[in-house]
Amino acid sequence: MKYSTTNREGYREYKSNPKICCECPSRMQCTQSKNFTKVVIRHIWEPYLETAEGIRHTTWGKELYRKRGETIERVFADAKEKHGMRYTRYRGLRKVQHYLTILFACMNLKKLAMWKRKRGVATPNYSRFSSVSL
Repeated sequence: MKYSTTNREGYREYKSNPKICCECPSRMQCTQSKNFTKVVIRHIWEPYLETAEGIRHTTWGKELYRKRGETIERVFADAKEKHGMRYTRYRGLRKVQHYLTILFACMNLKKLAMWKRKRGVATPNYSRFSSVSL
């Protein structure tokens, strides 16, 4: 099939040669167009999706995909369950974006603090600030 064009939605169109298709004995199974042309449409990113799908079905891909539930999905589950992200208290895209930026920054700081404590990295000594009088 020969490349014809790419449409505005990002799909490449491939068309068959009508001279070959008109003489084909299985043409009715392939196409029923009056001009004897078969058109195949594929998205411009489809080869990349096929590659990713092929990797996902390998042993390495299955192990990596299994870890996704423990890492990526866990962040969203924690945000939803522990930090009230089932619903928002703000209205408007800008306010919600600001709130989520602060929320995820706090979640990342919490994760960093837990990571540092687990590895025994020195934590700052805040005791000197407790004796400060105003």
